[in-house]
Amino acid sequence: MSDYSDPDWLRSRIRAILAFYHPTCLDDHHGGFIPQLDTETGAVYDRESKHLVATARFTRNFALAYDRFGEERWAEAATRGVRFLHDQFRDADRGGYHWLLEGTTAVDSRRFCYGHAFVVLAYARAAAAGIPNAAAHLADAWSLVDDRFYDPGQGLYRSVYDPDWAHASSYRGQNANMHLCEAALVAAEATGDRQYSDRAATVAERLCVDLADDGRIWEHYDSDWTPDYDYNRDEPTHQFRPWGYQPGHHAEWAKLLAVLDSYVDDDWPAARATDLFETALMGWDDDRGGFYYTLDTDGDPLVDDKYGWAVAEAIGAAAALAAHTGEDRYRDWYDRLWTYAIDNLTAPSGNWYERVDAANEPYQTGDGPAVEPGYHPIGACDEALRSLCE
Repeated sequence: MSDYSDPDWLRSRIRAILAFYHPTCLDDHHGGFIPQLDTETGAVYDRESKHLVATARFTRNFALAYDRFGEERWAEAATRGVRFLHDQFRDADRGGYHWLLEGTTAVDSRRFCYGHAFVVLAYARAAAAGIPNAAAHLADAWSLVDDRFYDPGQGLYRSVYDPDWAHASSYRGQNANMHLCEAALVAAEATGDRQYSDRAATVAERLCVDLADDGRIWEHYDSDWTPDYDYNRDEPTHQFRPWGYQPGHHAEWAKLLAVLDSYVDDDWPAARATDLFETALMGWDDDRGGFYYTLDTDGDPLVDDKYGWAVAEAIGAAAALAAHTGEDRYRDWYDRLWTYAIDNLTAPSGNWYERVDAANEPYQTGDGPAVEPGYHPIGACDEALRSLCE
């Protein structure tokens, strides 16, 4: 078995994922990136579709790579991403960022908090890497998100507006808020500004403490943040908003709270981080490995597909908790998770499959706009390097 905490091995994993996408992903016709690559072959299957989340995640990946490896090609790619987000995705007339482009033409201009969270994160990571204009764009994007999406009475963010900001959906979701917390933590690290870490703490405490459902985190809420247990009940496999409890999000929160703990003079982030990691493990398939995508309200598996992002977030959480607590069980889980990922989720190219079925057989690459250009596994490696090697 490989030494999964060896820094050279972790860096090689990051490089393998970057090499799968770069330079094929560089769109020299429209600018920005092409995320629609077949996982097995690396062939482009759609040159036009550009998703806000994918563009922001690419930008973060390349900024992180420049920070870690200091190679100019990664700075150039991150600069490309910052420029495309600001010049093409940003709606200069109405404010905010489009959700989906075809080339450079907006085809879906709804204002999703989830997407704006990744814009903040991308600018923050780029600012930390010294990418031109990223710090100024971060300040502007944060101001927009704070003004448009944040509800100070709830301490949480609204989910969706129509393109001219005239109407907000009554739906509220924990997922967008979780990623705003993540983005705020990266911005706090990049700038040293307490406004970001304070907001991350507010959001995290509301969702992980105040609204926790017997310690678990529900996904969907009404406008007053009452849990909506019927939302998407008939769509348990929904890509962004499935019905049920998601073990992967409990692992992701565990990681974020372990990071947040250094900013909060209280015991709750560390305590909830360990609790939520244990809750995530309730969704681990002891026979075949991997996390079930969703569990029903009784804790029974609802969708038995296994997503790569959930395992990646659990790797990051296990690394952070191992460093935070010194307990061997987290190192054991860290190794176990990596073994599963290498055996079942890693394509021959070194990139990760988005999901596999119950028998750990990968699904073929879909034909819709891609949103996951290696963001989660690169994040897992980065957190392991930070927590276990530095």
